[in-house]
Amino acid sequence: MKIVDLRCAVIGRHPIVRIVTDENIHGLGEVEFTKPYLKPFVLHFRDALIGEDPTDVEHVMLKIRQRGSFKPYGAAVSAIEHALWDIAGKAANVPVYKLLGGKVRDQIRCYNGNKRRKRSGDRPEDYADDVRWMMEQPEGFFMVKQGITFHSNMKDTVPDFHYGIVQKKAGYHGAMDQGQISERGMAHAIDCVAAMKEVLGDKVSLALDCGPGWFLPDAIRFANAVEKYNLMWLEDMLTGDYVPWVNPQAYRELTQSTTVPIHTGEQIYLRHNFKELIETQAVRIVGPDPADIGGIAELKWVAEHAYMHSIMMAPHGTANGLLGLGALINVCAALPANFIAFEYPTASDPWWEEIVIGLPKQIVRNSMIELLPGPGLGLDIDPEGARKYLAEEDEGFFHRV
Repeated sequence: MKIVDLRCAVIGRHPIVRIVTDENIHGLGEVEFTKPYLKPFVLHFRDALIGEDPTDVEHVMLKIRQRGSFKPYGAAVSAIEHALWDIAGKAANVPVYKLLGGKVRDQIRCYNGNKRRKRSGDRPEDYADDVRWMMEQPEGFFMVKQGITFHSNMKDTVPDFHYGIVQKKAGYHGAMDQGQISERGMAHAIDCVAAMKEVLGDKVSLALDCGPGWFLPDAIRFANAVEKYNLMWLEDMLTGDYVPWVNPQAYRELTQSTTVPIHTGEQIYLRHNFKELIETQAVRIVGPDPADIGGIAELKWVAEHAYMHSIMMAPHGTANGLLGLGALINVCAALPANFIAFEYPTASDPWWEEIVIGLPKQIVRNSMIELLPGPGLGLDIDPEGARKYLAEEDEGFFHRV
């Protein structure tokens, strides 16, 4: 089998990768809807892939893996890797998890991720109402994660929240505010945590997505203040979303200062950049994203290395879309016992549920997702249903060779 074409079309808001072979088996991969600008970067790899055998996934990846980078530029390499595994599974007529060593679980646990609504405000009562709504949703999530402090509007809506630089973002995704948090800001954040826990009790767990943007002294102070609430984790306090460095030494000091599990990793590209975090016990939980780390094989390697160091695994996946959900399900089926749950990605537009083939009507029940029975990543796109969402320049996206 040989690769004869690499295509990429922005369908809705997602760049979708399609690798076509001379045996009319194709593979699909999806980039987060926050990164439509990556289409040219995906197509940059076309010449490297033409003529290769897509079922030799690692051999092909050795040609392109070094050309990715920290979020967002690892997404192009990751989506290509997903499409290669999709072909390999279809060629062998087995789900991808069989090629990763086989399943160790029949259902995959997830948490709310992108299943959320716009909060009415940033007051403690608004946070309480929001988690109450989440508890009522049919998915029955065992845990909800909430954005707070620098990972929320709180930094803009709470007067004098912090003393640092305020970015005038004007809708730009990825700008980062940073600075020392004021006493008022700190007290407000702690009040919001207390309000959420009063609603959730011990029935549904709570995790907090905190940044990035904190400095170490504030992070330690906040972590110590919320220890009594038994949180699942504090995520991306020091570095994280769209920050192209990790700072393991500072994370290690934070981790050693508190009993609350400290979590990071969604922005990190390749296993190499998790090495110091894991081997120095700098965090308690790592959360790589299969659509940013370089693919599902990279994530599995990180999970196994973390397992050997008694560090937990909770993969990121908020904006990965329904095809990205297929990648998450397959890799998490084969992860070791340190797997907690992955972040559930919903459809970025309602019509995605009409054009994606292979998903049950209700995807999540009691916070669990059944393994997908189909070969490869288990999902496909209905070409006829998707054509209306294609730009004129992408009309040939679904054509056979």
